[in-house]
Amino acid sequence: MNEQQIIETIDEQGNTIRFELVDVVEFEDQEYALLFPEENKENEDELVLMRLMKDGEDYLFETIDNEDEFEKVAQYIESLDDEDEE
Repeated sequence: MNEQQIIETIDEQGNTIRFELVDVVEFEDQEYALLFPEENKENEDELVLMRLMKDGEDYLFETIDNEDEFEKVAQYIESLDDEDEE
């Protein structure tokens, strides 16, 4: 049975946002999380990509502010999807 993992983060306005953890991928010695916003169940194409940082025993999800880093990771993930489809 594939158990759903729910992650809660706090946005800049202090609102709690719930995400379903879809996958964790490693790229250039850094882990990234693919998250699906729970409030957007009707738009299944919307995934959120965040940097995954370890803080002791806890994991922190960080927004990727660097556009180059975001694009590289997004392209890498898309290439993984393309391989899966073959």
